[in-house]
Amino acid sequence: MDLLKPLLIAVAAAAAIATASPPTAVDTKHNITYHGLTENAVDKFLNIPYAQDTSGARRFAPPLPYVFPPNVTHYDASAAGPVCPQPAAPDFAYMSEAAEQSEDCLRLKIARPAGTEAGSGLPVMVYIYGGGLFTGHINERTNEPDALVAESVANRLPVVYVAMNYRLNIFGFALSEALGNNSLNVGLKDQRLALEWVQENIEYFGGDPKRVTIFGQSSGGLSVGLQVLAYGGTRPVPFQAAIMQSTALEPTSASNLTLSAFNSVAALTNCTSPSNPDPQSATTLSCLRALPFTDLLAATIADHDSKSTTTDGDIWLPTTDHDFLPAASSTLTLTGAFPRIPLLIGWTEDDATLFTPRTITTPTDTAAFLSARWPALSTTTISALLSLYPSSDFAPRANLSAEFYRAAQIFRDILLVCPSFLLGGAMAQKYTPNSINASATAHNDPPPVYYYTQNQTVLTPYLAANGLPGLGVVHTSDLAYVFANFTPVLDEEEENGDGETAFTWRPNV
Repeated sequence: MDLLKPLLIAVAAAAAIATASPPTAVDTKHNITYHGLTENAVDKFLNIPYAQDTSGARRFAPPLPYVFPPNVTHYDASAAGPVCPQPAAPDFAYMSEAAEQSEDCLRLKIARPAGTEAGSGLPVMVYIYGGGLFTGHINERTNEPDALVAESVANRLPVVYVAMNYRLNIFGFALSEALGNNSLNVGLKDQRLALEWVQENIEYFGGDPKRVTIFGQSSGGLSVGLQVLAYGGTRPVPFQAAIMQSTALEPTSASNLTLSAFNSVAALTNCTSPSNPDPQSATTLSCLRALPFTDLLAATIADHDSKSTTTDGDIWLPTTDHDFLPAASSTLTLTGAFPRIPLLIGWTEDDATLFTPRTITTPTDTAAFLSARWPALSTTTISALLSLYPSSDFAPRANLSAEFYRAAQIFRDILLVCPSFLLGGAMAQKYTPNSINASATAHNDPPPVYYYTQNQTVLTPYLAANGLPGLGVVHTSDLAYVFANFTPVLDEEEENGDGETAFTWRPNV
């Protein structure tokens, strides 16, 4: 962490310097002036609308671009706005509550080095938050971009940062026959519209629309992967590079989890009845649209909580819609239906320990755990899988069995590692001349594909204090090194460590 100390000192000093006037960004095309604020030597513009209100008849519908009223020429972007409907309480105590919620939530946060002017042409990093496509928002304090932007300045590689709210859970991933294909995966379409907004407007904030990198963690990483695969590569891509942290593709997205969840919510809200027993009917959909969002959200949370022991929490998942996702993500990947995009994909050493039952002690427990998560796996396949992970490769620690760590690594590899190798390998092969699956567009400058494993965490003291010792470099450990915003007290080893050594890089050629 020594690398961060000069940065933190500089940020603290900058915080004491009052700015003469709030920063502005002027959209000369639409005659809109955005008024932001400056903190920690970073200009920030908050709560910028990129899409229209999604309540009422717009619930479950694709997003429409936001257009300012003709008489509006100034926009106050100095205060945070509402987030999309989700549980108010955070997953971890150090995270922010999602207090103010609304379906009029499709907003952006933009941060840039203080004093950046329009036309500066800085590279742009667009963050897509994680949270299982169930929770997450741009106001999350652990994702504040101040340190990220300040460090980019210290490294003489300044960037503009952007993050978007997008619809979650049933609001973003409702699955109903009554919706039609163009109204599925609207959470992903929110993200896409935000990325298109960046292409059209980021130059007013000092960014270069031709140098946009999208990055995301967990379901944010999944979102990044699906943005790469969007429309089977047949439409213009509103970014030039992609980073996926702890998820690239979702192996359970072809399951019935989302359909089951939608049908359950329909029943919990009494939108199905003896006179309307079909949860997939247009009548049911109209009923769900008419509910107060708080009632719909409460039922969605209740259904989600009831399944917490049988799933990893990811139940509102993208689906093949023959539009945004014209085929299953595995099919799109294997057939090369994607554009030429440089990729960086990674995971943490113990990415799945938080989601693996700590009661696992025997190979039978592991087999049962895998079968419950992926019912389509035959006993023969599970036996073959277990043989690839000999028990002798694992050791007990912190009152957790060796078998627990074995199960957690298998879980991690199925969920995160293997899909990542599938996508990265397909990208490298398609655009590398003379490779087995090279396309007609392959040339002598293929896109670089990199893999990393993170081997360091600052969360150990927090986990131990909350009765979770021994879990290692858990899921979300990487965010501390991206945003430098986690507050758990570092132990001596971590404080004396170099943040740059947290990753092990593996270029893939």
